[in-house]
Amino acid sequence: MTTKDWKKQLKILSVKPPKMNKYIKHNGKKVRSCGIDLHHCIKCGRTGGHISKYGLHMCRLCFRDYAVKMGFKKYS
Repeated sequence: MTTKDWKKQLKILSVKPPKMNKYIKHNGKKVRSCGIDLHHCIKCGRTGGHISKYGLHMCRLCFRDYAVKMGFKKYS
């Protein structure tokens, strides 16, 4: 494929199902079994600064927003 426009590229591939399947296979998202990309925030989807303790599964920024609503208390 030599086109730079992804919409045009998908339009071309939609006519040819075998080529579309191959394109999706090689360019799709990889299924992860370990690593940083396996855990993500349930609110915003961010992978960095992930808090999984107590089953929270939130990034630190979303945790700051929702901590009071969940019943956490700031002591300092």
